[in-house]
Amino acid sequence: MRRTLLLSCILLFSGNASAQLTEDWPTIGLTSLVGGLNNPTHMTDAGDGSGRLFIVEQAGTIRISKDGVLRDAPFLDITNRVSFGGERGLLSIAFPPNFSALGHFFVQYTDLSGNLAISRFSVTADPNLADPASETVVLSIDHPSFSNHNGGQLAFGPGDGFLYIGPGDGGGGGDPFENAQNPASLLGKLLRIDVTSEVTPYSVPPTNPFVADARYRPEIWATGLRNPWRFSFDALTRDLYIGDVGQDRYEEVDFQPAARRGGENYGWNTMEGLHCFKPAEGCSQDGLTLPVVEYDHSLGDCAIVGGLVYRGAANPAMQGIYFYGDWCSGRIWGLRSNSGTWESALLLESGLSITTFGRDENGNLLVADGSSGYIYVVNQIMP
Repeated sequence: MRRTLLLSCILLFSGNASAQLTEDWPTIGLTSLVGGLNNPTHMTDAGDGSGRLFIVEQAGTIRISKDGVLRDAPFLDITNRVSFGGERGLLSIAFPPNFSALGHFFVQYTDLSGNLAISRFSVTADPNLADPASETVVLSIDHPSFSNHNGGQLAFGPGDGFLYIGPGDGGGGGDPFENAQNPASLLGKLLRIDVTSEVTPYSVPPTNPFVADARYRPEIWATGLRNPWRFSFDALTRDLYIGDVGQDRYEEVDFQPAARRGGENYGWNTMEGLHCFKPAEGCSQDGLTLPVVEYDHSLGDCAIVGGLVYRGAANPAMQGIYFYGDWCSGRIWGLRSNSGTWESALLLESGLSITTFGRDENGNLLVADGSSGYIYVVNQIMP
């Protein structure tokens, strides 16, 4: 059964967005693509021309959908090694640019000890079946006893082919161990590693921003993140967008132009959004890269779900817009730079428990509802 949601609401909201809203924002709706999933946390295509959509389920399985039909047998089942519940679980999958030739892929999950595992798995002779016994743990990151703020996103950078990883700050209120600003910790960071080595699980790209600074772990690409649940690269411009989940008051989108070479400090826990996290103590914004937009929790929002810039062909009015949402409210916004000024608009009150956005091989924008287990296609609605 295909279900369609048609609703549009265009509103400007708080942050450093433009005070004037142009009138050419698209009206969008959702059409169901596939259901029957259990807590979907991530989805992507493999870039191999197969037309398959790979959907991660939190408990430890990855499912394949093609043409709206969900295969019964999982592509991968590692439920016996995944710590599942709350913010823990199997969190994302990433396919290398030459996946068809390599025959392996990468996942991030919380292991049975609650630590973060970034692992490589191989595909069997059956392209719809991966080998659970083929696991190589590429990187393990110790996580404090808190179960939250595991991050979860893996993505290969366009152009450089390196694997980007977004661990959270380790959890607990306010980053109690100061991980996000600790250069010796991998938590609360964006990491970049080279996984093409045949000798070691990974190497550090020599162009990483801190390789010459002994105070920093060389894997670090950026610092000052709280819980970058989802980040993505614009497929056309290669710009980087990070949806960083806030504490109690503000959610934010951080932006790195493709021309930059890393080293940004996105401010946590000095800042929450555009505001001092501990105003009574004051805060210095020197050296910080502040978000391009924020929103607060006053209308029932609670946790940003970073999305994607639309670059498909089917919806020209959506072209170049970064779509993102909120897990609690189900709202979906659009974000874009208009003559150098960032503006954002509320485009849809979806009613979904949004867990992730994704993209299929045709460039269609997808959104997952964790409560119902449905995946929807986001489309413009013609007047």
